[in-house]
Amino acid sequence: MNDYIIRATAADSQIRAFAVTSGALVEEARKAHNTSPIATAALGRLLSAGSMMGVMLKGDKDILTLQIKGDGPIQGITVTADAKGRVKGYAYNPGVMLPPSPQGKLDVGRAVGAGILTVIKDLGLKEPYVGQTSLQTGEIGDDITYYFAASEQVPSSVGLGVYMEKNNTVKSAGGFIIQLMPFAKEEIINKLEENLRGISSVTSMLNEGCTPEMMLDKILGNCNLEIHEKIPTQFYCNCDKERVEKAIISIGKQEINEMIEENEPIEVNCHFCNRKYIFTVEELRRIKEQSHETGIH
Repeated sequence: MNDYIIRATAADSQIRAFAVTSGALVEEARKAHNTSPIATAALGRLLSAGSMMGVMLKGDKDILTLQIKGDGPIQGITVTADAKGRVKGYAYNPGVMLPPSPQGKLDVGRAVGAGILTVIKDLGLKEPYVGQTSLQTGEIGDDITYYFAASEQVPSSVGLGVYMEKNNTVKSAGGFIIQLMPFAKEEIINKLEENLRGISSVTSMLNEGCTPEMMLDKILGNCNLEIHEKIPTQFYCNCDKERVEKAIISIGKQEINEMIEENEPIEVNCHFCNRKYIFTVEELRRIKEQSHETGIH
């Protein structure tokens, strides 16, 4: 089944909601980065959140970046998403291993630790919007819930989950973001809170085979749920050799000279998708000439 995001409203637009199924894209990220089970769970949760937050952007060229930096052994995670449901990301320490939590689950909170969540929205203006909040639990769903309340003043509930097979591949992944609009009435707020108390974890719902529609129906089915749009989502990286070449030019002539003097081809990896790009000594000489033309020293 292809991954997709559902955009919906409920209670006569007093609530807006998003839900995603993201198992294929999280599995693609796992394969690209050879992540351990706990890194897969952490990165998968942030990729799922990023995909939903990306489609909240208004402009086609708007870009969202979610960056977690913590004092746990995973060190950090970076995810970038666009308004078309395309998302990419990586964990700083993809091989991190930890024993299960006391509940016998993957201990994402301990892997992430204490730190900061940074949300950057590049909306094509002179300066990007940057919001920063402290991590609350490191479990990622709680941290994004807190970010929405503290930085954007939007009361929200964020649920995220990654369900692993015994062979450590991804069986399913997904989540939801439910948000109250400023004009939401007290009775609707109370009803939503009661509904959220009554649902199981996202991982349990995924394990039961819940689709995004079914997840939203469990939470908002008694609130006049209206589904408006189904948007495909995928793990997608727009890197290519030309972009990597520009990055090499930006490091300056001295470093390029040192590479040429070693008389060996160099290999450059893309952080986001781990794709490898090889540059021969001849190509490095050409890049050095280009850096000379562009005036980079």
